[in-house]
Parts: sequence; C-alpha cells; structure tokens
Amino acid sequence: MTKIPKSGLSFLWLSLLAFVLDLLTKYIVVQKFDLHESVNVLPVFNLTYVRNYGAAFSFLAEHDGWQKFFFIGLAVVISCMLLYFMAKSEVGQKLQNAAYALIIGGALANAVDRAYNGYVIDFFDFYWRDWHYPVFNVADIAICVGAALIALDAFKQGKK
Repeated sequence: MTKIPKSGLSFLWLSLLAFVLDLLTKYIVVQKFDLHESVNVLPVFNLTYVRNYGAAFSFLAEHDGWQKFFFIGLAVVISCMLLYFMAKSEVGQKLQNAAYALIIGGALANAVDRAYNGYVIDFFDFYWRDWHYPVFNVADIAICVGAALIALDAFKQGKK
C-alpha cells in the first residue's frame, strides 16, 4: 500500500486560526467601543474603532461601493490560487505553506467582514506625535506576516 504524501494543505489550521482570531477581535471591538472611540494603551499605541470602506490604507474608499465586490472577489480568487499552490506543495515547505495559509486566513476574514458589514473593522492605531500609521486589524497582520514569509522563503531559496 502506498502512502499518500502530505501537501501544504496541512497548514490550513493556520488559516483558520488567523480567520477566527481576526473576527473574534473585531466582534469584541464592536461590542466594547463606539465608532471612532479611542483608548490609549501605550504612548505610541491606541485601540481605535474605525471602519475602512477601501483596502490597505483606505485605497479606493471614496468610490460608489463597487470596490466592496471587487475586494471580496479579489480575496476569493487569491485564496483559491494559494490553496491550489498549497495542494501542489510539499509539507516540508514550511515557510511557503505558512505564508500562504496566513494570507488566506487574513484575506477571507476581511472579505467576510466586508461582505457582512460593507466595510472592514480596524482598531490597531500606532502613532508618533502627530503622525498616525493607518489603523489596521489582525487579518492585516496575518497578510503582512504571510507576505514577509514569502520574501524570506525567496531569499532562503536564493542561497541554495
């Protein structure tokens, strides 16, 4: 009897973790904060409830609403593409599979938020004096960490 080799799909637990953690934190923020309410946590960090109708850094937020469907579709297409890549990859490609899983979890969590609410809930607000980094959420962190892992994996592959 031949043993079926494991694929990168075994990393999908990481997608589920990012997905659930993101939606749970958004739920808590909506329950505990009023819109635009801000609580200072550190001298450079607030928890601030905002709604993002666009994408990263509110890109395309000022349009007529078509961007909601565009970003949901984009998240689904990218997630399907990454699922395919994970299915074709070996389980030993840990950085790549973890990266894809984090991006899938983050993209789908923001897509669900956008589909349900019409916007994405953001709440991590880092700043320095009068300068504020755009407010973001757990899904955004998962996507950025995933992208960084892809870059790290590419550098590691280049050294081999």
